[in-house]
Amino acid sequence: MCGRFAFFSAAEAVQQLFGVDDASLAVTPQYNIAPTDLAAGIRQTDSGRSLGMLHWGLLPFWAKDKKMAARMINARAETVAEKPAYRAAFKSTRCIVPADGYYEWVTRDGEKHPWYITDERDRPLGMAGLWSSWTAPDKSETRETFTVLTTEAVGSIASLHHRMPVMLDDVTAEHWLAGGDSNPPALRDIIAVGHATPLRAWRVSRAVNNARNEAPELIQPANDDE
Repeated sequence: MCGRFAFFSAAEAVQQLFGVDDASLAVTPQYNIAPTDLAAGIRQTDSGRSLGMLHWGLLPFWAKDKKMAARMINARAETVAEKPAYRAAFKSTRCIVPADGYYEWVTRDGEKHPWYITDERDRPLGMAGLWSSWTAPDKSETRETFTVLTTEAVGSIASLHHRMPVMLDDVTAEHWLAGGDSNPPALRDIIAVGHATPLRAWRVSRAVNNARNEAPELIQPANDDE
């Protein structure tokens, strides 16, 4: 799964890698994005691709309240097309969640140790996501939310966790963001081949365990005494 991630790349990198037409939105670097936090998402609009801020934890339009958001941060790629909470978004409101890396925890000697996973080419990752617009039943609040698709982990990452985010490259991103569900098999193919991104990982400080901690040092390799 993906329970925390970081995104701090400059807007120019997002523009170049993901074809965002307007990357003028000032995104504050984030090194410890946690469930329900606001994070950047890339969506297709009538005028092109745009970068906007969404709440992490998808709320389907029929949700009675926002409490379920923290449980909806990941969607299994294998079942996303059928699950009631995700199938509408899978058909028509897909997005890319840019990230410089994400965290996983490995239990060793009874303690959980965080690892940071990133593209070995030192470029931002494009995680496949779904988004939805939700309005509270009493109309007191409207928010745009997202979830990250996950698939079975492969390669060395599988030793850290059995799941990993579905990654998109330039070609698959184009199809993923295309409107509508005109070719469901093609979307499933994207999910199936989305793990081709070359990744590397290293252990980081347990300071990342506290979601209130936010600093570039969180992604640095852990000291030996940790």
